[in-house]
Amino acid sequence: MKPAMLFIFGGSGDLTNRKLIPALYNLYLDNYLPAQTLITGIGRTAFASHDEYRAKLLEGIREFSRKRDNAEAGWVSFAAMLQYFELDLKEDSTYEKIGGLITEQTKRLNNAPNVIFYLAVAPQLAPMIAQKLAQHGLCDDPESSRIVFEKPFGSDLPSAKELNKLLGGLFEEQQIYRIDHYLGKETVQNILAFRFANALFEPIWNNNYIDHVQITAAETVGVEDRGAYYEQAGALRDMVQNHVLQLICMIAMEPPTSFGADEIRNKKVDVLHAIRKIAREEAHAHAVRGQYSAGWIKGKEVAGYRQEKNVNEQSPVETFVAAKFHVDNWRWRDVPFYVRTGKYLHEKTTIISIQFKEAPGYSFPAEAAETWRPNRLTISIQPEMDIRLRFQAKRPGPEMILNPVDMVFSYAQAYDGKEPEAYETLLEDVISGNQTLFMRADQVEASWQVISPILEAWQNRPPVDFPNYAPDSWGPEDAEALIAKDGRHWTTLPPVNKD
Repeated sequence: MKPAMLFIFGGSGDLTNRKLIPALYNLYLDNYLPAQTLITGIGRTAFASHDEYRAKLLEGIREFSRKRDNAEAGWVSFAAMLQYFELDLKEDSTYEKIGGLITEQTKRLNNAPNVIFYLAVAPQLAPMIAQKLAQHGLCDDPESSRIVFEKPFGSDLPSAKELNKLLGGLFEEQQIYRIDHYLGKETVQNILAFRFANALFEPIWNNNYIDHVQITAAETVGVEDRGAYYEQAGALRDMVQNHVLQLICMIAMEPPTSFGADEIRNKKVDVLHAIRKIAREEAHAHAVRGQYSAGWIKGKEVAGYRQEKNVNEQSPVETFVAAKFHVDNWRWRDVPFYVRTGKYLHEKTTIISIQFKEAPGYSFPAEAAETWRPNRLTISIQPEMDIRLRFQAKRPGPEMILNPVDMVFSYAQAYDGKEPEAYETLLEDVISGNQTLFMRADQVEASWQVISPILEAWQNRPPVDFPNYAPDSWGPEDAEALIAKDGRHWTTLPPVNKD
């Protein structure tokens, strides 16, 4: 593999400390980093030396790495790959310095490395950095230079289009990596294998057999120290526009002809274009919003959203969203996709539930109806990583009494060791030049088109009942009503028995 140079803008920040460096260290221990990799942190924080910076990163590895119990195993040799420079991202001299470092490393290796610029910075800084990199010719070679963006990709459809236009004028699309860390999770990637490698499921993956699909992405934490960001985002922008819609794409996409990056992304774009457009005046019938109040969660008293740091005392920003979408194509006609996501909910969980239509029960005795349940496939992404299939089975005894039972495939039980973190997968893909798990410009714009009517409706009609749900609940009553009016209910899962 070609040598790599990775420049992390925001090299002293929280994302670098908690996610990026632990992920890179794990890749190094597993022999996925190219030989002679050089990782350069760039930021405004002052460190007395490279060694002081390395010591700070080691603390992050000890706390956040999945290999924290073996943190010292390869640290000395990995630390030799790390360096740090205190530089101002607004100054041209910074990019001249970066150019000098690239030239120096190229001469030392006698080989031009792949150069990766990771923008672990506030989103408002990204356009300026991108322009500076282009102005100084640091991304002139589309084959060897890459630029990585964290979400959000714009704040609405017009800003997303403007950002894509800017980036498209500076770089080739093959150079641009828009990270959605959900797509790096093992269980999410396994959706494609599960669907397309098993003849058992693909023939019934359509509206002839599936009643509806649910996606829940629930958190047990509030906005914490992200109040300023959340005031500009809200749950719809922060979770639904990217993470949740990407999960819908994975479930609903048509079979690809290959696992090439553009083929997979083409199929996802097709799904986004097929999602039924919601009229602004009908948004209230398809989406509900909520905001948490003060209360208690897991025995701890917590403030309401409007009392959080850097939050407006009369803030209309939602911390919870539930919505109903339809994918209007032959496969999914009339199959609703229900989604919900929020802060300070009862349980930390991300699950996808595929509910099948009921089998005809006329041949069974009446008492069997008491325990009759339709088949259900549940893909649990976090905190458990498993796939569960619910089916009917006869209870032992002389009578024909049925019980729903679960078959569970658990990653933890099936495979030794801890699963790779999402950022490990994504960083390895960036280094190797694989864009399959990264959003393309048209994907970003298509996802904004899906939620734009809801955004506009909510902006034009401020909420009258905020805050409207308590911490440690499953959100506002309207979320229950959204699915209940269709004769359905939200799926929650019992914990897996690990004995």
